[in-house]
Amino acid sequence: MLRPFFRPLERCFGRFGGGDGLLWHLDLKPHADGVFSIAVVQANSMLEDQGQVVTTPFATFIGVYDGHGGPEASRFVNTRLFPHLHKFASEQGGVSADVIKKAFDATEEEFLHLVKRSWPSRPQIASVGSCCLVGAITEDMLYVANLGDSRAVLGHRTPDGKEVVAERLTSDHNVAVEEVRQELVELHPDDSHIVVHNRGVWRIKGIIQVSRSIGDVYLKKPEFSRDPFFKQFVIPLKRPVITAEPSIRMHKLRTHDLFLIFASDGLWEQLSDETAVEIVFNSPRSGIAKRLVRAALNEAAKKNEMKYDDIKRLEKGVRRHFHDDITVIVIYLDHLETNQRFRGQNYNCISAPVDIFSLNTHESVDNFHS
Repeated sequence: MLRPFFRPLERCFGRFGGGDGLLWHLDLKPHADGVFSIAVVQANSMLEDQGQVVTTPFATFIGVYDGHGGPEASRFVNTRLFPHLHKFASEQGGVSADVIKKAFDATEEEFLHLVKRSWPSRPQIASVGSCCLVGAITEDMLYVANLGDSRAVLGHRTPDGKEVVAERLTSDHNVAVEEVRQELVELHPDDSHIVVHNRGVWRIKGIIQVSRSIGDVYLKKPEFSRDPFFKQFVIPLKRPVITAEPSIRMHKLRTHDLFLIFASDGLWEQLSDETAVEIVFNSPRSGIAKRLVRAALNEAAKKNEMKYDDIKRLEKGVRRHFHDDITVIVIYLDHLETNQRFRGQNYNCISAPVDIFSLNTHESVDNFHS
């Protein structure tokens, strides 16, 4: 009886995912070049992933922010990066690689100031950070910028139009990648322990896997590494060992470019680029982001000789032993329909819930604002 009433609300605000109380999704919403879908599943005690899509009559902006050490940095980026991007784009007459870099720099600097203010009472805030993946589509140009190991993948048709090809648009800033380890070794020739194999994986100073992020101030500002709070697990640094310098790529969109997948590394730990692109290409559009998340969760279950239904019964926090937080945004590129359908529309921002569990149970969330 009530289903017809709730369906319009779900199209606007999203819904929970078919019996999984830690999965939220939005089936389809319009953007300046087509439609998009978003889904998030929580594994940590507090959701460390954040995701958003900002649509305007002339451009679409996508953000995926994968936090570590806590949710504060990713939540901060979720509220501050796009306002900085809008400010610099307005000042310089549009989006450019320089505008995006300035927005990243301003967000990093603002978070540093916040850490300095909070540090005397909350020293652990200096160890909180976030990967940052941003896309900007304006006219026929796509800009992709990233810090860390979230990933953007393009699906495009082959010349004969019969198949789809996965094209990775970002580089993983993770020391699991040999080129990243080599880069760090070359930048720190006097430090034989800049990269250490620890607890089964490569880590910078034996601590962190990603080499670029927003935050992680104790690994960028030596004075913080000397604090007694950090001396137990990090040797005082002489200079920064990670950076907030984004990799930025520009891609001119073509008629055979079909869709984009922006996702945190929780998805890519379970699915290859090619598998994700094939799922999108061969599936209905509605709920496509949720379909990718569920495919990843099925893979995580198989690796642990379980079923997805078993994982769904696990509590937040415990679930992190089986998979990471996962955020997925799928952007369809419907070039031919763009101008007529969206001319004159207002600005719109869709953000995933700050914390899926808290939203689902009406618990309060400890928001961390500037």
